[in-house]
Amino acid sequence: MNLHEYQAKELLKKYNVPVQEGFACGSVHEVEEAYRQIKTQFGSSFAVIKAQIHAGGRGKGKIKETGVNGVKVAKSLEEISDYAKKILGGTLVTVQTGAAGRVVHKVFVAQDMYYEGSSDRKEFYLSILLDRARGQNVIMYSTEGGVNIEDVAHNTPEKIFKEWVHPSDGLQAFQARKIAFNLGLTGNAFKNCVKFVTNLYNAYLGLDCSMLEINPLFKAADDRIVAVDCKMNLDENALMRHADLSAMRDVTEEDPTEVEAGQYNLNFVKLDGNVGCMVNGAGLAMATMDMIKLSGGEPANFLDVGGTANAQTVEAGFKIILKDANVKAILINIFGGIVRCDRVAQGVIDAYNNLGNISIPIIVRLQGTNAEEAKKLIDESGLKVQSAILLSEAAELVKKAVA
Repeated sequence: MNLHEYQAKELLKKYNVPVQEGFACGSVHEVEEAYRQIKTQFGSSFAVIKAQIHAGGRGKGKIKETGVNGVKVAKSLEEISDYAKKILGGTLVTVQTGAAGRVVHKVFVAQDMYYEGSSDRKEFYLSILLDRARGQNVIMYSTEGGVNIEDVAHNTPEKIFKEWVHPSDGLQAFQARKIAFNLGLTGNAFKNCVKFVTNLYNAYLGLDCSMLEINPLFKAADDRIVAVDCKMNLDENALMRHADLSAMRDVTEEDPTEVEAGQYNLNFVKLDGNVGCMVNGAGLAMATMDMIKLSGGEPANFLDVGGTANAQTVEAGFKIILKDANVKAILINIFGGIVRCDRVAQGVIDAYNNLGNISIPIIVRLQGTNAEEAKKLIDESGLKVQSAILLSEAAELVKKAVA
C-alpha cells in the first residue's frame, strides 16, 4: 500500500526520524494558514508547496490545466496562494503517471530547507528495501541525491553503495557508521547521520514497509540530517497488524476497478489487452495469460477468484471485466480442486442472466471435480457461452474470438 509524503513523514516522526516539517492541505484557505504558521515557526518567508500523488517526478511534472510544476517554492502569501489555486484540483502529469496524470486532492506545505545562504548543504539518496535474491534487507545510498537515482545507477554506478542487513542480526552500529562515512560526513553531521539511519531502519521494520526511500536526504548548514522527501510502501500482507495504517489508504489514487475487486476479495490487476480472464489460482492465471498471448490475443487483466469461487464472486468478476471497453472476449478457466466445477458453471449462468445481454464471446473451460456436469449445465443453458475441457480447446476458441 502506497502512502503520501505527508503521511509517511508523520509516521517517521514517531520513530524519531527528523523530517521536513509541514502541513497537509486540501484547500487554498488551509494553504494560506499553513504558510502563516511556517513563517512564524521558522522565521522565513520561503515555503514549498508539493502536490500529493502516488507517483514520483512531481517536481518536474506539470499540472495539465495550468502548466505549473507539481513542486513550487513561494516567498510570499500571495505567491503560495496562487500556486495552490493552480495545483489543487488539477491533473499532475509526471514520468510515472503517464499521459493521463493524477488529480491532486491535497498538497503539502512545508518549510523550505534551501533558503539559507550557506553553501554548506548537501543532498544524498537513501532507501531500504528487500533484496529477494539474498533474502536480506538492503540499504542503498548515494552521494548523488535530489536527482533520478535511475540515471545515477546507469551513468555512474560506482556512486551507488549497498549495505545488506542480516535478518537475525539487524542493523549493526558499524554499518550505520559505514554509511555515514561513505557519504563523506564528519563531526556532528556524521553522528546525526548514524542516528538517522538507525532510526529509519527501525521505522522500516516497525511499520512493515516493503520500500522506504528518502530522496533527498538533506544535510543542513547546522549539520542536521533531515528527510526532505519520502516514499513509503507498506506490505499489504502485514496490514492486519496495523489497523491504524490501513485507514491511511487513499483509494482515489488507485484504479477504481481494482478497488472494487478488493471489496469482493478478488485479486485483480488491470492490463491493456483485449481478452478478459477469470481464473482460480495465481499459477493457473499466469498460465492462462500465456495461453491467451499464444492464441493471438492480449490479456486484459489478471483476475484470481480464489479457491472458494461462487455465483456472487463470478458475477462480481464479470461486472469488473465488462467495464473495460477494450475487452473483446472473456475466458473463464477454473480447475475444480477445492471448488466444484458445477457450482462455478451455475454461477456463470446466473451471472449471465442477471447482467442481461452480453455481446462479447464467453469461453468457459472447467476441469476437475464435476467438470462433465458443469459442461452439461453450460451446454444446456441456451446461453451464448462456449465450453471447453482441454486448454487447447479453450485456446482455439479464444483465437477465433479475437480474430
